[in-house]
Amino acid sequence: MITKGRGVFILDEDGREILEASSSFYCAALGYSDPRLVEAATRQFAQLPFYTTGMHRTVDVAMALADKLKSLVPIANAHVSITCTGSEAVDFALKFMRYRNVARGEPQRRRFISRWGSYHGGTIASAALGGGRELHDSFALPMDDFLFVSQPNWPAGAEPGESETQFTARLVAELEHTIEAAGPETIAGFVAEPISFSCGFFPPPAGYFAGVREVLDRHGILFLDDEVICGYGRTGELFAAGALGLKPDMMTLAKGMTSGYFPVSATVISGELYDWLEQGSDRHGSFAHATTCSGHPVGAAVALEMLRIVEEDKLLEHVQARIPALHRHLHALADHPVVGQVRAYGLAGALTLTTAKLKGGATTAADGGVAKMGAVGRILGQVMLDHGVIVRVTGDNAVIAPPLIIQEQEIDELFRRLRAALDDTEVQLARS
Repeated sequence: MITKGRGVFILDEDGREILEASSSFYCAALGYSDPRLVEAATRQFAQLPFYTTGMHRTVDVAMALADKLKSLVPIANAHVSITCTGSEAVDFALKFMRYRNVARGEPQRRRFISRWGSYHGGTIASAALGGGRELHDSFALPMDDFLFVSQPNWPAGAEPGESETQFTARLVAELEHTIEAAGPETIAGFVAEPISFSCGFFPPPAGYFAGVREVLDRHGILFLDDEVICGYGRTGELFAAGALGLKPDMMTLAKGMTSGYFPVSATVISGELYDWLEQGSDRHGSFAHATTCSGHPVGAAVALEMLRIVEEDKLLEHVQARIPALHRHLHALADHPVVGQVRAYGLAGALTLTTAKLKGGATTAADGGVAKMGAVGRILGQVMLDHGVIVRVTGDNAVIAPPLIIQEQEIDELFRRLRAALDDTEVQLARS
């Protein structure tokens, strides 16, 4: 039970201080208990605590947030739909794409392509975009309109002797083949995280997104850049699209929009897509889409304050200054007996955990061996709290993404605690 939070630390019910190095599912960009976000919410609660956006009415603060976002995103003539969760933002993006295609006279363009292992949300549609076959089967998720290609997990996913250029070319060719096999005229969109946090943190290999974009453009398929995790400074730029040179037709934002202090998300669409929504609504008499809490005034006020803080505190410059220390500590763990691979990008990184370097140890499934996948990660997940640190363990990958406000001495402390947890993991593995 977590009872308090301050800066990069949280306290549990026993008063134990824990350094939260996953930012609570990558949300808490400003850490815990930033008074300015609390005050922004309090002011708005006193002025207008709630009003719905719909029926030709909205609230001024939601419009101000939409205008601000429009000036910041890398999408021409952008339009912004403000909702509550990342799952909603992704779900609505799929809805908008289908509505566009019906309005264009292409109702058969209803299918979506994403990558195995990704996570795009918890609604039926957004969950169907990600995960794996077991997840789809266990929830009986709809699969007919969802197609999948390989995760660009370089170098772990490379074939023997395959270079980065060859790996990228193979994945781009796989996307082309998937589109051709399904029928290009049936595909509405391609959905991807800029950096694959959800399956263990894999930055894309060189040329990957440029190759993907060329294929999509040739077949008239829209690209949805899911920045729910990567957006708001994690890469050292406000959006990962800028850091990686992406050219999306749509973006989804959430988590960092309010540092997690209030549930707010956004679906950002291009002017071209929006024009088709207008045409479709003119034809049908209305655009039959709304949610009760869309454009929530308190959430919008907190989100606006978040953007003000990013600018006033020069948060992106702070992140850029902290990146070298984080990367240095990450790569210093490469020699640890239970660490197989290290990856880093922006103010984040990951360790692939292994037993391959232990005396007499078998490798994990991630390394092509026989040990049960996730076994090392499960032990680390159990012992890390004893050392006062939380990282995001997914399978045999440990993802580190601390609040963006972290100071260099706190980075030092983070890795002191994490190394102790890895040492404890090694001891437990030796006993098993």
